[in-house]
Amino acid sequence: MTLKLILGNKNYSSWSLRPWIAMRHAGIPFEEEVIPLYEPGSRERILRYSPAGKVPILLDGEMTIWESLAILEHVAEKFPKTQLWPADEKIRAYGRAISAEMHAGFGALRRHCPMNMRRINKRRELTREVADDVRRIEMIWTESRDLFGQDGPFLLGSFSIADAMYAPVVSRFFSYAIGVGAAAEAYMATMMKLPAWQEWEAAGRVEPWVMQNNELD
Repeated sequence: MTLKLILGNKNYSSWSLRPWIAMRHAGIPFEEEVIPLYEPGSRERILRYSPAGKVPILLDGEMTIWESLAILEHVAEKFPKTQLWPADEKIRAYGRAISAEMHAGFGALRRHCPMNMRRINKRRELTREVADDVRRIEMIWTESRDLFGQDGPFLLGSFSIADAMYAPVVSRFFSYAIGVGAAAEAYMATMMKLPAWQEWEAAGRVEPWVMQNNELD
């Protein structure tokens, strides 16, 4: 049975990007439906699929899975040959830890630099709290590359759920011209060169919807 992924606006919906980029990069077939957020009737359309009232949502036969990280874990389990988690238990545990940290944290960065893939690459002054988030994320990326860089250019060597979880942060760092060190900059370049990334970005750039709260100077 075909999977169906319910998404928010590709220009703005960071949580939707996470499972989408992993599934597209891994070659997992799925249908998609984009529901523009904060438009008349948006919430009602989303509630038809999930009582949580949020995107993304994965429909898999009789199963409904919401929350980005839960969706990613589901598809990794359903399609083990994609190796969205590495076989090595220690590397997998590390990847889960940094993915959960992303899922639960960095609220200051989220609020101050909302995802906007159409935004002209332009620096925004960071608050102390946002700068702290940036330092921690850069530390994660740099440490990951130090530990696993010999196995490939992604956080755990090969592409994994961890990369999907941090994909919107790559977009934020680029859009708001947030400076990072050489290792983190190389990692961002790797992510942004992915065909799946470029497909998502191209779709987001031509969307007609505008969320004013995400359009910041």
